[in-house]
Amino acid sequence: MNIFKSNNLRAGLLAAALLVVTSPARPADAPVTLKDAFKEQFPIGTAVNRSMVSGGPAFRRSTEQSSKDIALLKEQFNQITAENDMKWEVIHPREGNNGYDFGPADAFVNFGLGNKMSLVGHTLVWHSQTPNWVFAGTNPPPAKATYAAPAVNTNAPGTNQFGRGRFGPGFGGGFGRYNGPRASCDELLQRMRDHIHAVVGRYKGKVKVWDVVNEAIADGGGTNILRNSLWLEIIGPDFIAKAFEYAHEADPDAILRYNDYGLENPGKRRKLLTLIKSLQNQKMPIHAIGSQAHVNVSTSFDAMDQELTELATLGLPIHITELDVNSAAGGQRGFGADIANNDASTQGGLVSDADKKLADGYAGIFRAILKHHDSVKLVTFWGVNDANSWRANGKPLLFDNNANPKPAFKSVIAEVKKAAVAELR
Repeated sequence: MNIFKSNNLRAGLLAAALLVVTSPARPADAPVTLKDAFKEQFPIGTAVNRSMVSGGPAFRRSTEQSSKDIALLKEQFNQITAENDMKWEVIHPREGNNGYDFGPADAFVNFGLGNKMSLVGHTLVWHSQTPNWVFAGTNPPPAKATYAAPAVNTNAPGTNQFGRGRFGPGFGGGFGRYNGPRASCDELLQRMRDHIHAVVGRYKGKVKVWDVVNEAIADGGGTNILRNSLWLEIIGPDFIAKAFEYAHEADPDAILRYNDYGLENPGKRRKLLTLIKSLQNQKMPIHAIGSQAHVNVSTSFDAMDQELTELATLGLPIHITELDVNSAAGGQRGFGADIANNDASTQGGLVSDADKKLADGYAGIFRAILKHHDSVKLVTFWGVNDANSWRANGKPLLFDNNANPKPAFKSVIAEVKKAAVAELR
């Protein structure tokens, strides 16, 4: 059975009821895991860092804490996404066929396969965390650059990027705007194709889902659909279609998705719909929509329901790709995923009765997700627990720093139980 394809709702909810409510093989007081509770609906995944899959030392985590993190990962989740190790800057830092560093990505793939987990590759083409050599050439940059600095609440620096300090000095870099002599359109397309064929081809048949293009849509209320990036300036808007074309060449059986943040925002969602319909009209091999869902406790069921309703009109599976819910006092209005902004907005203490607010927030989100079971085919949290989250100060996940379940975990399980019981009536 392909776990990313459509499934039977009644069979799924009936199985969930047996797991969550009672089962001869599972006593009523036995702990329920996320992957068991959602077994028949969709995979439940998480982003993982290098130490989890390699067994190496973890940043600011003791050996005992790291062991708990890994045990929690194996217990609760059946799908994983590499937090950083498949991004261009990490996997292909130097030019040419000898410029790849596949070691960390290989460890990620081997860990997932060894633990019978589904794998997502993140990400092939992105304006951030792409080394300067990719864009470098002999053509002078335009005299009047049209590039505008990212607005607040964009993801220009990159979700979970190395440069924010999680992995210490020596990592990161390359996040600034490259302003030197540029590659030609043909040169950049060839580099894109070579990179995609090398990376996707290496993991063909193992990594079943790829974020082909990440965060290409412009923020703000302007008329521009696409973010102003070097990909756009050098190649033009066709860079997105070409990326999907090359990925499909490299692995015709892989599920290829477009991934972006802030789709809870109606204005950005409209741009997304315009972009995807254009790709569909061109018969491009786009197979799923990734909604990152870096949201806040103020995100309501109604907002999530409306987002999923509109995305479903595209007729493509919806993947919730980077779910976390900020419960800090600041940052409750933004739809973005900017590193600096989120660091700032998660300072100053948690909101009153934070655990309850977080639990209520997750309940509404999963109520909407379960309502749209026909469309939502994958849910991935952006981190195993709070200690491993890029929004750590916002306590955004279902498990605390010690890998213990929070009230939000119970609220998510309760939503599966409610849906199961309602279907059985």
